[in-house]
Amino acid sequence: MTKDLYRLMALMTGDEKHGPAATSTLDAIWVLYDRVLRVTPKTVDAPGRDRFLLSKGHGPMAYYAVLAAKGFIDEALLPGFGAYDSPLGHHPDRLLVPGAEIGSGSLGHGLPIGVGTALGLRAQGLTDARVWVLIGDAEMDEGSVHEAIAYAGPAGLEQLHTVVIDNASARYGHAGGIAARFEAGGWSVRTVDGRDHDALYEAYTAPHPGRPHVVVARVEPKNA
Repeated sequence: MTKDLYRLMALMTGDEKHGPAATSTLDAIWVLYDRVLRVTPKTVDAPGRDRFLLSKGHGPMAYYAVLAAKGFIDEALLPGFGAYDSPLGHHPDRLLVPGAEIGSGSLGHGLPIGVGTALGLRAQGLTDARVWVLIGDAEMDEGSVHEAIAYAGPAGLEQLHTVVIDNASARYGHAGGIAARFEAGGWSVRTVDGRDHDALYEAYTAPHPGRPHVVVARVEPKNA
């Protein structure tokens, strides 16, 4: 299926500067939609659905390719990506893209929204619905992300899951890097090869009772 995803991505042009941001997320998003997320084109409004929040909203070509492959959007829309009259903008718009949970692209917003979403689901008794947020490593520079990390652990937000795409576009002063930051916040943490589908699936589905869960998906810069 990966080859077809690259074919779908190739239908979209005009945002080549964000090509690495898209290709580095492709495998992680595909495994989520293909093997983990409990949401379909027919259940995008179901209260008990899983929610996927693309915080890394710049370079959304991989996201659109996966949505097309899974039937959320029509493949015929892809060549119009970024055009004035296209619903597929350079940043996803939740009002225009079926299945998109948030409008994104401004770094640092997705994880705090994910925290609020998990709290809201818990308050409604929808404890089977899971929240997945995909962020980029550069978003770790945003204070809002650290506040979300610090809150979610002690709050025991077991429904909250985060995927961090680590393509070495940022560096951190604290020892241990990204994984250590989440561990310090009381999260369950797995670090895997971001291109290995089986490793991603195993990390995504690892049990983490009473704690939020993060998967750090490492993608080599030369492949990003």
